[in-house]
Amino acid sequence: MQDAEYGKLERKGPGKRAAGVPQGRMANLELLRCVAMMMVVVLHYLGKGGLLPELTGTDMDSTGLVAWLLECFCIVAVNVYMFLSGYLLCTSSFKPSRLVGLWFQVWVYSVAVGLLGALTGIVMETPVDTHYILTLLFPVSMSHYWFLTAYVFLYLLLPFMGIALRKMDRRQMQVAACCLLFAFCLLKSLLPARLEADQKGLDCLWYLCVFVAAAYMRRFGVSFLEKRGRGVFLYIGSCLAVFGGTFGLREIYLRTGSLELILKVFLEYNHILVFLAAAGLFAAFSRMQVSGWLSRLVNHIGPYTLGVYLLHENLGLRYTWQNWLGAERITSVWGLAAGVAIAVTCVFVCGVLVDMLRVLVLKGMDECLGKLRVYQGWKGWLRKADSWFAGDGNLV
Repeated sequence: MQDAEYGKLERKGPGKRAAGVPQGRMANLELLRCVAMMMVVVLHYLGKGGLLPELTGTDMDSTGLVAWLLECFCIVAVNVYMFLSGYLLCTSSFKPSRLVGLWFQVWVYSVAVGLLGALTGIVMETPVDTHYILTLLFPVSMSHYWFLTAYVFLYLLLPFMGIALRKMDRRQMQVAACCLLFAFCLLKSLLPARLEADQKGLDCLWYLCVFVAAAYMRRFGVSFLEKRGRGVFLYIGSCLAVFGGTFGLREIYLRTGSLELILKVFLEYNHILVFLAAAGLFAAFSRMQVSGWLSRLVNHIGPYTLGVYLLHENLGLRYTWQNWLGAERITSVWGLAAGVAIAVTCVFVCGVLVDMLRVLVLKGMDECLGKLRVYQGWKGWLRKADSWFAGDGNLV
């Protein structure tokens, strides 16, 4: 969800090669990271808070329509994170220390918050059994956080695909990207049927597709998105098309009783419209100039946004916090707007603060353990392993 390795970052938007620009965080992309995480919170508040009426029902009111409209405008969040990862990591070296650090961060949240939820009795709709404990102890392998499972597997492929993508020329990358998008995105978007191999964008293969697309934008750019405003237009237009397509399928279903299996196909991460909406939003932010206090703020909190996800999506809290924040009491459009605003603010701020606390605690533990020879040897081995891959992150 976040990338510690920024490498040489250009500041002129997508498609411009790195050319000795000083290292540092890009405030516009850090702002996008924060916005995308807020969108994730909205999705989980609406979906797990019971605020999205069933599309198969006939009693859709204005509050339900607005809730689905918000869903359509926020569904791009996960793809946006992968665009950020592909754009930033395609020029970076693989680091075993980064992989270990990410895994440990996920493990700490999984065990600490999960056990706290079980011991305090706040776990809802999830039985505290052997499967629950195994999920806490092995969060990546047990898909405690499905996105992090896909992300970790994708990062494991970085030594191979990173070098390959940096050596490809424009035509090679175009063919590779088109083949991937056709197989995992376009085909399922056009056919009025459910494909058995389609994982709805919930797997590593789909994020490999988005990673390749982002790497192409980084190296060669997309001429259509170079002009200011086109990214915003693509995002808004695609999201409205997702909404229109979803309710168009609903209307067909209500009239004929058919197409039930693909009622939500427009809302799946690997649908072409969701992909285009994410590309448009990413392009819009990549051309944005962020400075002053906002730049300092987002650069400071950006590294902690992963904690927001790891906290509120933990099994110990996943189906509980929505009702704490009043989801079950919402009955009007204005109540929905207020509820979403409160939920996003509370969850985002709490998640960032908790992750800041985690960093402080682990920093203190690192200083204490640093006196142990075994720990020093482990960190020395990680630094050595990082050096084995150093130098493979330069564009050719």
